[in-house]
Amino acid sequence: MNESRGSGTQQTERSRWAALHRPLRRFLRTETGSAAMLLAATLAALVWANLDSGSYERVWATRLFVGISDARISLDLHEWVNSGLMTFFFFVVGLEARREFDMGDLRERRRVTLPVLAGIGGMAVPVGIYLAFNAGHSTAQGWGTAMSTDTAFALGMLALVGPRFPRRLRAFMLTFTVVDDVIALLVIALVYSEEVARGPLLTAVGIFAAVLLVRTAGVSSGVVYAVLGAALWVAMLESGVDPVTTGLALGLLTYAYPASRGDLERASGLFRLFREQPTGELARTARVGLRAAISPNERLQNLFHPWTSYVIVPLFALANVGVPLTEELLTRAFTSPLTYGILCGFVLGKPVGVVGVSWLVTRLSHGRLRPPVGWAAAAGGGTIAGIGFTVSLLIAGLAFHGEELEEAKIGVLSAALCASALTWGLSRATALLPHRLRGRALLGLSEPVVDLASVVDGDRDHVRGAEEAVVTILEYGDYECPYCSGADPVVRELLGSHEDVRHVWRHLPLTDVHPNAQLGAEAAEAAAAQGAFWEMHEWLLSHQEQLNVPDLVRQAQALGLDVERFREDLRERIGQDRILQDLDSADESGVSGTPTFFINGRRHQGGYDMDSLYKAVKAARVRAHMGP
Repeated sequence: MNESRGSGTQQTERSRWAALHRPLRRFLRTETGSAAMLLAATLAALVWANLDSGSYERVWATRLFVGISDARISLDLHEWVNSGLMTFFFFVVGLEARREFDMGDLRERRRVTLPVLAGIGGMAVPVGIYLAFNAGHSTAQGWGTAMSTDTAFALGMLALVGPRFPRRLRAFMLTFTVVDDVIALLVIALVYSEEVARGPLLTAVGIFAAVLLVRTAGVSSGVVYAVLGAALWVAMLESGVDPVTTGLALGLLTYAYPASRGDLERASGLFRLFREQPTGELARTARVGLRAAISPNERLQNLFHPWTSYVIVPLFALANVGVPLTEELLTRAFTSPLTYGILCGFVLGKPVGVVGVSWLVTRLSHGRLRPPVGWAAAAGGGTIAGIGFTVSLLIAGLAFHGEELEEAKIGVLSAALCASALTWGLSRATALLPHRLRGRALLGLSEPVVDLASVVDGDRDHVRGAEEAVVTILEYGDYECPYCSGADPVVRELLGSHEDVRHVWRHLPLTDVHPNAQLGAEAAEAAAAQGAFWEMHEWLLSHQEQLNVPDLVRQAQALGLDVERFREDLRERIGQDRILQDLDSADESGVSGTPTFFINGRRHQGGYDMDSLYKAVKAARVRAHMGP
């Protein structure tokens, strides 16, 4: 149910314990917290390596093995982090990309073309710059170090240094960074892997074919995929190809889809059975039903994303960034073509490649393909993509050793620092633009994906506000839903303070959890038959404990309605067809919980407190007012 996703400001605080931990949960869901953890781990690694480089090297050289006797895998701690734990990081990257492909802007396939080409350009230009600095040197073979963006670190730093950039920049960045993650992993496999063993590689191909087979057969058991994934990882490791590719491949195969109303109703029915007879068997059945209502992509993201963001990636930084920052090293690094190739490749090559290719595709397609954001925001995405932390360090560890590896690390760290500073400066400069020009620079002129399947019909829908309003807030709601009740004053305040905003209500009674919601919706329709829909609407939301026939009749009398006609309309259920039409349109738009808002046809993903809805309305207004 959407109710569980409501903003903390709208929920009743049931205990001091919940009040204490809600901010922590919000923190764990933000890229800002992830970036802060990564920065802390980076600083810790540098401090550790400079205070006691010997212990730093010894700890990460500690060998650990899994298995028994000869059938075991033995790697040092550094390798377990880089090739083992980082597999989960790339798995989450694949999950996020698949979710965007199935449910986000990229579900319109034509929108995939530009970010894919931008990702390729954002890799080719940095590699060209690196090779220009290192031509004729042995370090030229490390060109892969300068090409790939660290998705998690870049998105996290974007939240810190570029909060003014629109949310859609994240989807754009996620697509082109996944492209360079895929290409980087292919480069690792084909260029930087040691001697490849054909037998284990063929075994890995066979296991991957088995994964595709069980996926096609509709197998949903997590245990099956975990076993196959582990076997695939071992086969890739034995083949000599870096096994982190396993994570990305499996993540990209994991479906994402919104919870359907039917699945949620079945889940709540199972829970009711458990509530009536709380046995272990029914508890297990209810748990399985609840899990089945959510897509495997979302379940796995909820499981692994906090671990990768707050444990695995910081641990990777701790294991790889530590380098003694002596005067001799810094002098050598900043006179080395290797360091400058990485630094200039990321800081200059990334924005030139991403923005340049995006501009070229826009021109050649005559505007049919363009970035989903304005050019200032696209440039911000290009500059922050200059953070090549994770994969760059991974490739550097494969391509270089000794002093060259230290110089490469200095280049990667310097590039991350410069890219963050450049993005912050661009964000500040954009904020100084005039209002209209700033809106165009940030939001651009691309048409947003319309999520609402059934457009607003003024002759059929219940609409309040100006008929020619610039911004339309459409709400699917339930008269017994406490979150709908909490959102209603916010909506009314927006209508009262903005003449160019209108509100549309569509019924979505969740009868499996709110037994009186259907009656409330039918009462609203009976009142609508006498021209008093909105008066009854507001009373229903503010008196949710009085949704029974006597109270509804008394309210109809208080509103001055023809009470006998109102009674007869309730008996005849004259609003039933209208409510069913709203339910059908909700299903077509992927709506399964209440309240769900659409703003100018685009699904609102944030909270429904005043601040969240105001920002969404403001962005929709700016976009609506921008001319071609």
